[in-house]
Amino acid sequence: MSNNRWQSADPSLAQRGRSLIHWAERRMPALAAYKQQLAQEKPLGGLTISGSLHLTPETAALARCLQAGGAEITLSGSNPLSTRDEICASLVQHDGIAVFAHYGEDRKTYYTHLQAAAAVQPDMILDDGADLIAYLAQSGVQGVQAGIEQTTTGVQRLRSMAAAGALPFPVIALNNAPLKQEFDNPYGTGQNTFDGILRATNILIAGKTVVIAGYGWAGRGIDAQACGCGANVIDFRHCDRLSRDPHRRRFCQT
Repeated sequence: MSNNRWQSADPSLAQRGRSLIHWAERRMPALAAYKQQLAQEKPLGGLTISGSLHLTPETAALARCLQAGGAEITLSGSNPLSTRDEICASLVQHDGIAVFAHYGEDRKTYYTHLQAAAAVQPDMILDDGADLIAYLAQSGVQGVQAGIEQTTTGVQRLRSMAAAGALPFPVIALNNAPLKQEFDNPYGTGQNTFDGILRATNILIAGKTVVIAGYGWAGRGIDAQACGCGANVIDFRHCDRLSRDPHRRRFCQT
């Protein structure tokens, strides 16, 4: 179902999505505290923010936080296979946030939704993969003050654009932030990556040999997950500083 403000696979899923979002928010105390502060101060009043993100309960919590700060939010999905239809429905029905996404959408629909997120003439951009920023740059949309890119791959893409003089506004590389590197990468990425492997293979990890190519912050997290499951872990391409970390040696020796 759709109109000029949203496109959603099934609005009847909204109540289920609302429960999932509230469950996530109760487990995100830092964001909850910031949301309360934003709601009081309204520093984002009058701003329009467009995002191309994984539409999950966690990113829904972020969108609601920014909305509490006074911003008008429009979202599209950065990956059709991670979009949660119940989350989209809840954001539309309960929060009045414009959402253009549904699970499993094809390539043509994906870019139609991306264009819808760009059409609101946003002041700021939240991106995951740089598709939205690249589209805005190519289409010549004016008025964007700044953007944020979450992924290493997206940042590399945007650096190439900047080197060619094709990036029309400043973009913050979120992955370079110490909080992202030292907390989200080892703990969040480490757990999510290993969870994906377990779901895909459904095998017992204990006794297996796991090879990790690159021991940076994300590799550290995957190392810890594998060792905790009883794997024999082999790391190479070490970051010298991290490879001397006693936290790693507490889990396993390689």
